[in-house]
Amino acid sequence: MSDEGLTGIAAATADRDPLVALAAMARLRAELERAEAVLVRRARNEGATWPQIAAALGVSKQAVHKKHSGRGLLGGRS
Repeated sequence: MSDEGLTGIAAATADRDPLVALAAMARLRAELERAEAVLVRRARNEGATWPQIAAALGVSKQAVHKKHSGRGLLGGRS
């Protein structure tokens, strides 16, 4: 997604209508999850370890491994 698209979704989270803002929040959360998965996959493919990725995300290595393992380049466990 483009920066403009993300900016538009983020701006919609401030809508006066809470239902519109909540829907925008759900779209933003989904896009951020997708972007995180792509970046974790890239980091692993470039040789980053689970502890390095966990540190970058500010979570435990167990948490990042549980969330993202099995999403390697070929879909296998890494």
